[in-house]
Amino acid sequence: MLAYTLRRLLLIIPTLLIILLVNFAIVQAAPGGPVEQAIARLQGIGGGGNLGGSSDGVGGNSRASRGLDPQLIKDIEKQYGFDKPAHERLWLMLKSYAQLDFGKSFFRGATVTELILQKMPVTLSLGLWATLITYLVSIPLGIRKAVHHGSHFDIWSSTAIIIGYAMPAFLFAMFLIVMFAGGTSLNWFPVRGLVSENFEQLSTLGKVVDYFWHLVLPVTSLVIGGFATLTILTKNSFLNEITRQYVVTARAKGLSERRVLYGHVFRNAMLLVIAGIPTALIEVFFAGSLLIETLFNLDGLGRMSYEAAVSRDYPVVFGALFLFTLFGLLIKLIGDLCYSLVDPRIDFSARTA
Repeated sequence: MLAYTLRRLLLIIPTLLIILLVNFAIVQAAPGGPVEQAIARLQGIGGGGNLGGSSDGVGGNSRASRGLDPQLIKDIEKQYGFDKPAHERLWLMLKSYAQLDFGKSFFRGATVTELILQKMPVTLSLGLWATLITYLVSIPLGIRKAVHHGSHFDIWSSTAIIIGYAMPAFLFAMFLIVMFAGGTSLNWFPVRGLVSENFEQLSTLGKVVDYFWHLVLPVTSLVIGGFATLTILTKNSFLNEITRQYVVTARAKGLSERRVLYGHVFRNAMLLVIAGIPTALIEVFFAGSLLIETLFNLDGLGRMSYEAAVSRDYPVVFGALFLFTLFGLLIKLIGDLCYSLVDPRIDFSARTA
């Protein structure tokens, strides 16, 4: 297992390198680079996202640069590093990333590391609590549905689960905002920020209550989709295992239903559930974070990455991409390790990759 873990950790390096190379090549062809963005601001256009030209620099022939001193344009290109050819900029970026130096934001006046650390608490709060609640509710519910398959409880809970699965997270978030955040007569929860403005003046207990009070609606919105998927997955996994011969044999030996369920079925059925942990975590942290952070005015990594992409703030874009990719690869590795914890019969050390 140790050898397999080391191999997977080493494979992270070329995987990150390939992803960075592909995305670096893509942004070179994207119009409206940071130089054009800066020139557009100087001319009062309001943004360079739709301007012609590529991100390699604008030079004196771009529509955005007409009427400006060519020396000023060269100074702007030098400021953002676009006075160098693409391969040299790529080499400098990779060299800095090897030292965990992600550079400085073009437009935010802070280093990428500082920005990520500032936004990280919001995204971690949403992702960790949403994932924890999803698993704490979905697994027991899925087991109960499997044990009582076909009962009234199974039928009405399946109806609720299907509705939750069919409803997009952002639509459910809008429903919660309308119902419980001032859209009706009920104004129970805030829809702005992770904490209140007077957070520092609150007592310790008050800070805890205020923190969770702000998380209720966004976390509930994130949970709804993953909750439905995981519950159905858990139920089907247990139903599949309950019908196997070893369960019939265990019951014939006189073992209690609880012993059969949690002593024998649980370990085998949870393998499929654990296999979905990496995907579930990645979806909660990254796929749904942008819309939820936007709807609830939360300044997290998803929103920061989107705004950086729109403004062509490449150091922030690549820094966030590096972090997201690294996190996703580590989560997948942890998912494989969880396999062996649930079922020691699985031996990844026999694998060659």
